[in-house]
Amino acid sequence: MRVIAGRLGGRQLLAPKGWKVRPTPERVREAIFSALGDISGMTVADLYCGTGALGIEAISRGAGSAVMVDRDTRPAMGNVHNLGLIGEVELVRGEAPEWVGRAEAGRFDLIFIDPPYREATEVAAALDAGLGRILAPGGRVITECDARRHLELPSLEAVRERRYGRTVVTFHRVPSPSEPPSEPA
Repeated sequence: MRVIAGRLGGRQLLAPKGWKVRPTPERVREAIFSALGDISGMTVADLYCGTGALGIEAISRGAGSAVMVDRDTRPAMGNVHNLGLIGEVELVRGEAPEWVGRAEAGRFDLIFIDPPYREATEVAAALDAGLGRILAPGGRVITECDARRHLELPSLEAVRERRYGRTVVTFHRVPSPSEPPSEPA
């Protein structure tokens, strides 16, 4: 597994054997970041970060900073240290829903959510109310889940959805009060 593009493109990401992590495959990361376009200077949150692959890819492609949250941050910590990203990444060991409840309002331009697939339903319910509060104006939430267990966020509008094998990636935003809801593309 490697960083795909940007200043760290080609550098290895470690996913130690025996750790309970499921890194986002390179093909899926490439599709996500191609759809996002220029993310220069953005502030990113990577919830359920695992190895930190999504947050690290964002930093490599120009994001200004990233907060990575997980119950066990050791896999991400190894990659952050190995790639020299200590000054650009904040690691938070804890439960993502509690962190969202404490996070600064309007701070994040991008929030990645990639929980253990078996927990998607519970995670969505616990996170949904707080995500819109911590998104900056125009911010987006990108979720990754198993096609059999969708991660539903009713407070946000799904604007794009793609399937990669059994993985579903959905792009969300805070709905505008003046716009009718759109169907995921």
